[in-house]
Amino acid sequence: ETNEIVAIKKFKDSEENEEVKETTLRELKMLRTLKQENIVELKEAFRRRGKLYLVFEYVEKCRKMGSSSFLTLKSFFLSLSFIHADIKPENLLISSDDVLKLCDFGFARDLSEGNDANYTEYVATRWYRSPELLLGAPYGKAVDMWSVGCILGELSDGQPLFPGESEIDQLFTIQKVLGPLPPEQMKLFYSNPRFHGLRVGICFCLSLFLFLSCEQILSHELWISAANLESFFKVYHLKSKNTFHL
Repeated sequence: ETNEIVAIKKFKDSEENEEVKETTLRELKMLRTLKQENIVELKEAFRRRGKLYLVFEYVEKCRKMGSSSFLTLKSFFLSLSFIHADIKPENLLISSDDVLKLCDFGFARDLSEGNDANYTEYVATRWYRSPELLLGAPYGKAVDMWSVGCILGELSDGQPLFPGESEIDQLFTIQKVLGPLPPEQMKLFYSNPRFHGLRVGICFCLSLFLFLSCEQILSHELWISAANLESFFKVYHLKSKNTFHL
């Protein structure tokens, strides 16, 4: 015994429910593969009475991100070789020595799986979900950068950037802020059965084809020159009146 404080994640119905079982095994596989400072450490995995338990190092939830963690965030997302697909404040942790750590890999996918990988359709908490996820379109690493941007915006003033109350309201909230989108997004919207019978007056403009790469975003002058989150988003919101790109 080490008397070490740990966090234990219990998966309910991990044997009976195939969807839960798939998510559980995916997370376990990813955690055993990913070993780096900014990934919450998996210490042990065990079963008891048909339930799977994962034992992690104990890390506090993200309360406030200082300048050192902000710089860590930049370099961390440059190094990712996978799609997390569920980045949200609850999944960003800050250790006692100010190290940013990412957790919850149930929806994660290794980029080496390629474009033919069977990605999960319903991923990411709504407020941090990118338009292509909301529309049911194919997605890639850019969805994580979208979520990171939403979180950074929220950290700047404590308020969610796009607090939609439903999927359709989420799309409406996004386009109110960022303006019109190309026709490809409208086609996706009207072809998605979840939005059958609905009409949107303003077309969307956040096509995944317009996303900058992670490297381009993190090396952009607006990101580099931001002394802190507040100043970054003051500059970003001024620029976003005319263009989506950071």
